[in-house]
Amino acid sequence: MSVPILQRQAAATVRRAGKEVPVRERATRWTAADVPNEQGRTVVITGANTGVGFETAKVLAARGATVVLASRDPERAGRAVQRLEADLPAARLDTITLDLASLASVRSAAAELRSRHARVDVLINNAGVMWAPKGRTADGFETHFGTNHLGHFAFTGLVLDLLLPVSGSRVVMLSSPAHRRGSIDFDDLSYDRRFRRAAAYARSKLANLLFAQMLETKLEQAHAATIAVAAHPGGARTELNRHMPVWFRGQSWGLARPITHPSEIGALSVVRAAVDPAIAGGSYVGPDGWQEFTGYPVVLRPSERARDPELQRRLWQESERLTGVSYQFSIATV
Repeated sequence: MSVPILQRQAAATVRRAGKEVPVRERATRWTAADVPNEQGRTVVITGANTGVGFETAKVLAARGATVVLASRDPERAGRAVQRLEADLPAARLDTITLDLASLASVRSAAAELRSRHARVDVLINNAGVMWAPKGRTADGFETHFGTNHLGHFAFTGLVLDLLLPVSGSRVVMLSSPAHRRGSIDFDDLSYDRRFRRAAAYARSKLANLLFAQMLETKLEQAHAATIAVAAHPGGARTELNRHMPVWFRGQSWGLARPITHPSEIGALSVVRAAVDPAIAGGSYVGPDGWQEFTGYPVVLRPSERARDPELQRRLWQESERLTGVSYQFSIATV
């Protein structure tokens, strides 16, 4: 069954399943003022209690969306809700507990979301870790790969049926410019041999893009109303950088300040990927500045490796095996 999808007919340069699709990009800066009315829509954001996730939640709640904050720490999520309600008294907010480093928590969170919300218009997979010390998730996966990729892969698969019937629905996967330095070694996904923080993070961000690209391919093949896109916030000044060297993340952000920007600016790329009707399936949205570190959101070109269909396919198969989550793409329109 073919479902007309405005997003797939949009005008901006997009990459879908490794192909070029002609589009027209905006000539002016895209800002929060460009966000359409989100009344009646439900948006789920992982890691929304702080940083880019929080700022994304704030923009979308201000436009009328019901925003579900999926966070590992219920207390921090509660404080985030209080901060949002202080600025937006009429905001419609909800929270669920989600620890992406535990597949048991992922399954519990999916069930909790399903029990309280009959539909989801946008799922924003924002949470993650960066440059964390060597460690393992509850299921024995390397921390970056297990949290940033496998946790989101499983959660998306478990709640995808809440999006599939919803016209104009989207899955937004957060990546990073670091994906360009990433590689996937299927013989050592947990870095049992040589572990390096930067390499582990880059691998997880490449995996995020490979996942988004393959998900879009499968959704397109299923003629689904849902599309998958990716985004990155650039060098946003957030708690995500807490494991970075002190000279980089000090109180004034030191030498890194010229190549970073406030989290509310970084969030614009995520928000645009989530709601702009001119963003088509398979797009990758990020800042337009030097090395994609700062600036306002435009459509970018992922690395050649991220557009490799065979790598996308193999990672998908391995992710299903490791998480035990198999995707279903049956569709019913609403």
